[in-house]
Amino acid sequence: MRLLDHMLSRFVRTGTLTVIGSDGKAVTHAGEPGPACTIRLTDPALYRTLFLNPELKAGEAYMDGTLVIEKGTIRDLLMIFAANREHLRSQPLQKALRDGYKRLRKLGSRNTLVKARANVAHHYDLSNALYEMFLDDDLHYSCAYFATDEDTLETAQRNKLRHIAAKLDLKPGQRVLDIGCGWGGLAMYLAEVAEVNVLGVTLSTEQHALATQRARARGLEGRVQFELLDYRKAKGPFDRIVSVGMFEHVGVTQHAEYFAKVRDLLAPDGAALIHTIGRMGGPGAVSPWFRKYIFPGAHVPAVSEFAAAAESAKLWITDIEILRRHYAETLLHWEQRFQAQRSQAAAMFDERFCRMWEFYLIAGEIGFRYGKQMVIQMQVSKANNALPITRDYLMQAEAELKRRERPLKQRKG
Repeated sequence: MRLLDHMLSRFVRTGTLTVIGSDGKAVTHAGEPGPACTIRLTDPALYRTLFLNPELKAGEAYMDGTLVIEKGTIRDLLMIFAANREHLRSQPLQKALRDGYKRLRKLGSRNTLVKARANVAHHYDLSNALYEMFLDDDLHYSCAYFATDEDTLETAQRNKLRHIAAKLDLKPGQRVLDIGCGWGGLAMYLAEVAEVNVLGVTLSTEQHALATQRARARGLEGRVQFELLDYRKAKGPFDRIVSVGMFEHVGVTQHAEYFAKVRDLLAPDGAALIHTIGRMGGPGAVSPWFRKYIFPGAHVPAVSEFAAAAESAKLWITDIEILRRHYAETLLHWEQRFQAQRSQAAAMFDERFCRMWEFYLIAGEIGFRYGKQMVIQMQVSKANNALPITRDYLMQAEAELKRRERPLKQRKG
C-alpha cells in the first residue's frame, strides 16, 4: 500500500480522504478544508491497480464492492477527486497515462455501421423501463435548459425543445430529419407545435419501438415517422436537420464524414442545429471508465474539433451557443430520481448495476459542474442567406412556440 499512500499524499490537497486497507490499518490524507470521505479497500490487489490507473479502477472497485464507502457517500469521494484532479494528473505516471489515452483515442472510435449499432445497444437498449425511472415524463435523455432555478426537470426539458425549435427557424410543412431521435419527444414536439413533418432515425430497437408507439398514441403517424436506420443511410433532401446528444457517439475519426452527410442531406436553403456534449481546453480523451462501461466508442469534442469538422464540409457556421452547468442540473435531477427508484432498478438488474449507474450520474454531474464538460449547440447552413441576419428572431420564435404550446396542453388535458 506504500505506493498508493505516496500517490494519495501528493494528490489530496483539498478535503480529507481516509483509506482503510484490507489489514484494517487506516491512513488519512488531508489538505485544505473540503469534502471528506472514508473508504475501505477489501482487496489488497487494489493497492497496485489504483496506483496505476485510478480513473478506471476506482469506478470498477466501487461497482464490484471492493471499494466500500465507510463514512460519507460516493458523491463525497468523487468531489474529492474533482477538487484534486489536476494534482493527480500532474503526477508523472498519471500524466503519461492521460497522454496515452489522447494518442490512442482514435483506436476503437471507428464507428462502422455494425459497431455503431452495437455501441448504441450497449447503453440505449438496456430497458425502456430503466429510463422511465429517472427521465422526465417525455423521456428526454439529454441536457435540459434551466431558465430559472425553480424550473422542474419537465419545464427545463420543454424549454430545451422550444429553444432548439426556435433556432431551426421552422415553417409549417417543412421536412425535418432528427438524427438520433431517442424516444421521439423532440420529433413529436416539432410536429405538434411547429407543424412540420419529421423523420426520426435511431439505432436503438427499444427507442424505435416506443417512439413509434408514442407517436401513434398521439395521432401523429401522418406527421412523424421513426426508422431504425443509421443516419449515413438516410435520403434527403431535408429543409432542416436536428441532432441532440448524438454527435458525441459519431467517433473522433468520423467528424468530417458526419458533417459531409449533413450537407448532402440538406436542401439548398437548408439549415441544421447540432447539440452535443463538448469540452473546453482543447481536444482530449473520454474517461476510460465511461468509455468501457457507459458509452463505448464515444468522443467528447472540443469546440475547435466541432467547428473544424463543419468547416471541412463547407457549411456556414451561423451560430454557436455554449450551455454551462445546465447538464449538471439535469444530471442532478436524474440521479435524485434514480435513487428514489433504486430498489426497482436493483430488482431489474442487480446492485452492481445500481452502483455503476449512480457512479455514472454523479460523476457526470460533477464533471459538468466543476470540470471541463459543457454542451455546444451549433447552427449551420448551406447558404449564407438561409437564416435571418440577426438573432432577434429567436426570442420572437420562442414566444410564438410557447403560445402554441398552451392550447396543445389544454387539448391533451
